[in-house]
Amino acid sequence: MKIARVRAIPCLDWRPMLFVIVETDTGIVGVGEAGITSREIAVAAVVDALADKLVGQDPMRIEHLWQVMWRSGFFPAGEMLSTAVAAIDIALHDIKAKALGVPVYELLGGRARDRVLTYCHIHGGTTDELLAAARKAVEAGNRVLRWGIADTLTDEFDPTSAVARNIDEWRLLREEFGDAVELCVDLHTKLGVPDSVRLCRAIERYRPMFVEDPIRAEHPEAYRRLRQQVAVPIAAGEQLATKWDFRMLIEDELIDYARIDLCIAGGLTEGRKIAAMCEAHLIDVVLHNPIGPVSTAAGLHFNIATSNMLVHELARLPGDTLPDAIRGQPEWSDGYLYPPQAPGLGLDVDEEALVARGYERRDMPQLHRPDGSFTNW
Repeated sequence: MKIARVRAIPCLDWRPMLFVIVETDTGIVGVGEAGITSREIAVAAVVDALADKLVGQDPMRIEHLWQVMWRSGFFPAGEMLSTAVAAIDIALHDIKAKALGVPVYELLGGRARDRVLTYCHIHGGTTDELLAAARKAVEAGNRVLRWGIADTLTDEFDPTSAVARNIDEWRLLREEFGDAVELCVDLHTKLGVPDSVRLCRAIERYRPMFVEDPIRAEHPEAYRRLRQQVAVPIAAGEQLATKWDFRMLIEDELIDYARIDLCIAGGLTEGRKIAAMCEAHLIDVVLHNPIGPVSTAAGLHFNIATSNMLVHELARLPGDTLPDAIRGQPEWSDGYLYPPQAPGLGLDVDEEALVARGYERRDMPQLHRPDGSFTNW
């Protein structure tokens, strides 16, 4: 069996997405998904650049092909290359598992668990709206809730008022649900160290499952300053592309949970290596999964086979995204995803339906403080 064709397909559903299709000369087809929202066309160009190195190769040699792609240029890989490699790597796992007639998780060591706990996203422009969304999510069966700091339709972000509001939200949600529901907040790298410290100390009494991305990712050493001043569990890493990017956070134990994005950080091959590094430091994995159904499926197979994982991000339930184009999405019930039984990722992809969706680039929002300076979204 040889790789016959590799191509990228951008499309639009609730947000832009980029899928990669890898065909073989035997008719077995694999699918992967790339991360980095709003840069789909740039990543598609990288996939096209890698295609020539893959056509004619044996798709079963996944580690070898990962190295072929990673070392195909002189310069060290950044996020654009790693997310293209990630999508292709996921598709290669899909092909190999289909060829062997097993689910992808069997390639990764088999089932380490019978089901995977998930957390959903809730939103609210006001505290009352957030509380209503939380009640609705719990009634639907969710056991873990996640929300962002200062969810708003405006492009202005004031750290002082945002921190005060978030502390109040924690109080209201804990009063509403007690310890029956787990809670986590995504600070989305919007805060500096002093504001993050102030927030983390204030919400410690409400027992957060974790605080996600409290500060920016460009300077991981800053997590040491944060770690020295707070006691809440910290989760970070969704913007990181390699095991080398994660190295300091893991080896110096500056985080409690690693937010690996399989569609950015080199796919299943690299994700497993990062998870193994984490396991040696008693750090669990909380996969970043904010986009499409291939990412959800790949993450499910990864989590089924990975002993040191905590919870699986599930921005939208299976079947809510591209149901006509990607069938066979996994089963979700009462807060858990369940292992697929079909070979590969378990997905049936209709390429014509993907293409028919069309594509529109949507840039991420740019937030600014009241004085006009930028902050992260």
